[in-house]
Amino acid sequence: MSEIQVGVFGVSGRMGSEVVRAVGRAEGMTVVGGSDLGEPREQVERAQVVVDFTHPDAVMENIEWCVERAVNMVIGTTGFTPERLDTVRGLVDGHPEVGILIASNFSIGAVLMMQFAEKAARFYPSAEIVELHHPNKADAPSGTAATTARRIAAARAAASMGPVPDATVHDDGARGAVVDGIHVHGVRLQGLVAHQEVLLGTTGETLTIRHDSYDRVSFMPGVVEGIRYVVGHPGLTLEMEQVLGI
Repeated sequence: MSEIQVGVFGVSGRMGSEVVRAVGRAEGMTVVGGSDLGEPREQVERAQVVVDFTHPDAVMENIEWCVERAVNMVIGTTGFTPERLDTVRGLVDGHPEVGILIASNFSIGAVLMMQFAEKAARFYPSAEIVELHHPNKADAPSGTAATTARRIAAARAAASMGPVPDATVHDDGARGAVVDGIHVHGVRLQGLVAHQEVLLGTTGETLTIRHDSYDRVSFMPGVVEGIRYVVGHPGLTLEMEQVLGI
């Protein structure tokens, strides 16, 4: 079987460089090109799959470029709103042979953290999220935190739970962002990579679910599995559950 030809958008970045190393170690795939912001995308034109770790301001044009050339994508760039996802669905509908995987986090531990939080959400009236990242991260809240909040909110709605209890009236912004009714607090600090706590509470107890990525290598097994998955699964796939079979 021929090797999967992989290109990388954001190839010189911290995540892109790690992807190059991970693909180089993986069986059945090889890197055939890469480009950074402002460089010609044609450097990845030979690829079957392009991995995108760039910037929310660039990713939509990257998707359009790849879809028009029938190049599959694995996307870890964040900043996807429901409106952006609708745009991606429209692009894929016009090119049904193309597979696109968009994941807010490729770490297996982070995927499990989100699943655990979703399962626990209906048992706890209170729910908040604290996400902690390095100071060079472009978006806040993080894509992982926003996805987690939406999943918690959906689980609460399915259980007919009301709003999260909160009597705060004067906060001067201290209560953080609100995603589908769930408060999300962002920390940006040198020395961090990617970390998240989900805090759930009810009378007499709390449950904290925390995941820590101390090195970007923690995302690479998921990226490699995503590359293998997307070449055989046309259409739009959101998040990693289908890829990992969990």
